[in-house]
Amino acid sequence: MTINDEILILANKAANKGNKPTVALIKAKLSKKVPLPTIISTLKTWQHEPSFTSLPEDKNVITEKNNLPSKDDSFEQGLHDELASMKKEILELKHLVQQLLDQHKS
Repeated sequence: MTINDEILILANKAANKGNKPTVALIKAKLSKKVPLPTIISTLKTWQHEPSFTSLPEDKNVITEKNNLPSKDDSFEQGLHDELASMKKEILELKHLVQQLLDQHKS
């Protein structure tokens, strides 16, 4: 189950009970920490579907999915690599600027 599915399911359950699905209500019931913008954007597009309160999935499929690297993991690794490359480039640029400043003073 994706985090968006979990948010939608929780919103539908709240609405089925007559409660308005607020960001605070959903955040409190989520199984793991989720950034507020994710909750907000999902709730903005949410439309009440009374029957969508769970996802029928085979437990074996869930186990297999959990053993695979998620898209978030590869995205985070790519982001980490890109940031490391940018930090290295910034250090090189700072060094070159310092060399130019030193030449200019002479």
